[in-house]
Amino acid sequence: MRVYVPLTLSGLAAVHRAGEVGPGPLTAYAVTPGLREWYVSDDIEELEYAALNRAASASLRLIAGRPEEVRRRVVVALDVPEGAAVADPDHGLDASSFGEVRIADAVALSKAAAVHVDADDAEKDVAAAAAALGAADLGDDDAQFTVDGAEDHELLWFGIQEIPGLIA
Repeated sequence: MRVYVPLTLSGLAAVHRAGEVGPGPLTAYAVTPGLREWYVSDDIEELEYAALNRAASASLRLIAGRPEEVRRRVVVALDVPEGAAVADPDHGLDASSFGEVRIADAVALSKAAAVHVDADDAEKDVAAAAAALGAADLGDDDAQFTVDGAEDHELLWFGIQEIPGLIA
């Protein structure tokens, strides 16, 4: 099963040093029944893209809570055994948790399929989105527009062997 773990660049550096994504429990995003219903698609690639975007939004929240963090969203795509990622049935109807899963234990970095990271040119929009996130959560339409501006940036794909260059 493919899961998407939201991180920051400093978090990616820690994962690289440790050789694993963890410690558990981890919050990740995957194609869950709730995500399928919300996204209304049977195309697995579209659903996985939606899960990746949910993880990118969670990465933005991590960044917003850390003023010293580089303003680039990071998501690690991991392959875990079926059953290792579990959706919380109590959050099934909560729109903010569509696709959210928990993984009990750390996962070896060798299980990573890819790393997705914002390009350098996204930093300004990601910084603005991180600053506007609180107001957007409270219903401010202008702030939500700013948050959506970060989401307009596509995350770039990198192989795990490229992590040292990303964190340098």
